[in-house]
Amino acid sequence: MNILKLSKLLVEKRGERGVREFAREIGISAATLSRIERGKLPDIETFGKLCSVLKVDPADILEIDNIEAQPAVVAPTVIAAVHFKADAHYSLQAAQDLAALILAAQAFASSKV
Repeated sequence: MNILKLSKLLVEKRGERGVREFAREIGISAATLSRIERGKLPDIETFGKLCSVLKVDPADILEIDNIEAQPAVVAPTVIAAVHFKADAHYSLQAAQDLAALILAAQAFASSKV
């Protein structure tokens, strides 16, 4: 990401307005705007807001060409296991096994309908 380009565009767009006023218009905190204007990377949600306010294509800021959006392919077991991994009582293997069991039960139940 060319963060310097993003920072420069933000400073230009803000113009003579104060950081607090402009941040309020964007829907982010003044501290966040200030950090980004100084060259820090924004989180993805903030990046989206900034691109919208600046009316720029995120691909231009990210300096990427000809990339088509591809949905992430994640195995259902991995997705289900994430819920169990947050619980310290389960090992990684136990979380994966429980996820597989739940998905198998769900598949079995939906095949009977």
